[in-house]
Amino acid sequence: MTGELPNPESNRGLHYEESLLWEKERSERPGVDLPESTGVALRTGLPERGDMGLPQVSEPQALRHFVRMSTWNYSIDHGFFPLGSCTMKHNPRLNEKMARLSGFAHIHPMQPESTVQGALELMYELQDWLGTLTGLPGVCLAPSAGAHGELAGMMTIRRAHDVQGNESRKVVLIPDSAHGTNPATAVMCGFTVRNIPTGPEGRLTVEAFKEALYKGDEQGADIAGMMVTNPNTCGLFESNILEIADLLHEAGGYFYCDGANFNALVGRVRPADFGVDVMHINLHKTFSTPHGGGGPGSGPICCTEELAQYMPVPVVLKGGDAYCLETKEDRETTLGTLKAFQGQFGMFVRALSYIMSHGADGLAQVSGDAVLSANYLMAKLGQEYHVPYEGPCMHECLLTDKKQKEFNVTTLDIAKALIEHGYHPMTVYFPLVLSGTMLIEPTETESKDALDRFVETMTEIAKDAKDKGEEYFHSLPQSSPRKRLDEVKAARNPVLRWKAS
Repeated sequence: MTGELPNPESNRGLHYEESLLWEKERSERPGVDLPESTGVALRTGLPERGDMGLPQVSEPQALRHFVRMSTWNYSIDHGFFPLGSCTMKHNPRLNEKMARLSGFAHIHPMQPESTVQGALELMYELQDWLGTLTGLPGVCLAPSAGAHGELAGMMTIRRAHDVQGNESRKVVLIPDSAHGTNPATAVMCGFTVRNIPTGPEGRLTVEAFKEALYKGDEQGADIAGMMVTNPNTCGLFESNILEIADLLHEAGGYFYCDGANFNALVGRVRPADFGVDVMHINLHKTFSTPHGGGGPGSGPICCTEELAQYMPVPVVLKGGDAYCLETKEDRETTLGTLKAFQGQFGMFVRALSYIMSHGADGLAQVSGDAVLSANYLMAKLGQEYHVPYEGPCMHECLLTDKKQKEFNVTTLDIAKALIEHGYHPMTVYFPLVLSGTMLIEPTETESKDALDRFVETMTEIAKDAKDKGEEYFHSLPQSSPRKRLDEVKAARNPVLRWKAS
């Protein structure tokens, strides 16, 4: 007996509704059988075990509960995942096979270096590839995710200024289109953020940059650096970036590049060539390793030879035929360690497998196809939706709901309609520089057929906005496990704890 009490009214066509575990609890069906107490007291110093507060369910009940809920999840293996500014693309299964090799999967970070030479060699090779692709030879693999890589990059800049006696440099310049983690990271590192407004074409202008650069000092002597995402979060390449980087360097600041959008450049453009001093790379995005749902991620940083002396440890070094991990004692100018051990090793295996499978020419095709796909979508959808900035775009295209608002249909309504059509929505209301934004990244792994089906769906939604209006859209989605919520009420009056009725 599993203890299941099926409700035929809630299950349709193998599409499961699911209640909370506490609602499945039946006192006569405990989840575990324990012998009666013998009355012997153990001197553990711990109080007698009381009610654990967990539902008493059988193993099949617990298993089915979580498996049923897992069927509600949408993933890149289900279908097209058009999130903008967060590359979600197919993960080749070869990468997974390599990461599961026993010599990689079963090692421990505290093993003697002599017993993990193969793993260290892999990390060394990955460092070399990342340094070559970015033009930035100093590479530290330790950061565990994109935001952690940002922190490592800005801590490296902070360390450089401190060692050089530039403690007065406390200002970091950040565009208003930046990822939200950028200003947060700068503040965490003890800097003050000075905003740069985005120009009318969706890019930084030299004039706006100069105004921010010299706002506090005519020479820019208070500037520690700038944090810029390139391509930016409007899906555009910063065409003035070379002149802006030169102005920053003349003022004594460092250029930190948020590498979240490196998928648009990899194999074709080296960030060092447009003035970058330090950047992070999301291995779990550009180099196709699984991410989302909490991780694991990996955000190595790459930097110039000048900044390499300040970046974190460990770095893998090669001496003769042997590999070893650099320590703080080996490089006294380092800012130190960011975390325990050496980083997300499984991600290193997957990323290097991806890189070596493609080679230099294949990586160039990756970025080329990603940019082509985004421009294809923008061209196809530009008649039905508002395109705020003239193209071409890079690996993601930006639309707004300006045309649909004429019928009182908003970006949120469009996102809910996509769910009804079986698509995970694109990124909505980001970047914040415009109203009603929809940021779409098709990636290079989607076929033209898949993109055409998405275009057909978006075109149908635009037609429905004209023909059916807001009342129809406010009823969507109808077919999902959870219907449309009153999101304002949910935010203002959240129910945070379940109570038995």
